[in-house]
Amino acid sequence: MADHTPARPFDILTPVVWSAPVVFNSPHSGRWYGEDFLRLTRLSPTALRKSEDCYVDELFMGCLEHGAPMLRAHAPRSYVDLNREPYELDPRMFQGELPGYVNTTSPRVAGGLGTIPRIVAEGEEIYRGRLGFAEALSRINRIYLPYHRTLAALVDEVQKNNGAMLLVDCHSMPSSALASFAPAAFGPVDIVLGDRFGVSCDEDVTCMVEKHLVAQGLTVLRNKPYAGGFITHTHGAPAHGRHALQIEINRALYLNETTLEKTPEFPPLQKALTAMIAGLLPEIEARFVPRRLAAE
Repeated sequence: MADHTPARPFDILTPVVWSAPVVFNSPHSGRWYGEDFLRLTRLSPTALRKSEDCYVDELFMGCLEHGAPMLRAHAPRSYVDLNREPYELDPRMFQGELPGYVNTTSPRVAGGLGTIPRIVAEGEEIYRGRLGFAEALSRINRIYLPYHRTLAALVDEVQKNNGAMLLVDCHSMPSSALASFAPAAFGPVDIVLGDRFGVSCDEDVTCMVEKHLVAQGLTVLRNKPYAGGFITHTHGAPAHGRHALQIEINRALYLNETTLEKTPEFPPLQKALTAMIAGLLPEIEARFVPRRLAAE
């Protein structure tokens, strides 16, 4: 099988001084669309990008200035979705019967948004025809599993060094997704924080993040319409010192949602998120001091 993978399907960006007990993760901002993928799809590159969390890695790049690393994908979400179980696959996409260990019944699979998505965000079918199961296995083995091994190792290392840690899972959402969730009196929603209703992140940690976002003039909702996904479910265990919080940014804040080009509001939002990080990280570090001392 031809290699669809760029030289690096993901990478870790590390700060000069790695001091914060926080990891930033950007699994859906990958924008490398290989020729072999483009030959399989019936869609244009622009249509494929409708599922992409465009430039989210760039929005949170300020974490490096303040002592926190970032893991970011280069492979796009429409090629392999890193915020799913490893084998959530839609049997309608594949030739022949899938193995018994494949999850074919999850709500995400039913919606066409499994580990290998069937559709892009606006409901358009991605592929010209059915794929072989070997194609799915190749993407999972080359990209998905190494990505998650890397993320787990990063989380383990930060927790080992600090006693506790916070994983910030960074995403963006179409503005249309918010239409039925924000009360009219609330006004436009800028950010949705997902802590799985308190299961993946302690309330006080979520409150710290919310406080610093609001201080930058951003409006924040929690858990609606996005409460967190596979990554926050996997890594969020507050009782064991692992907090995982999903951040969804309204794309209308920084992106032309038709052309997918950055708007003039991109730099101010990036600056606001960097200021949020600068205020948040010292508080998180102080919050985790007792666990760090216990780990020494």
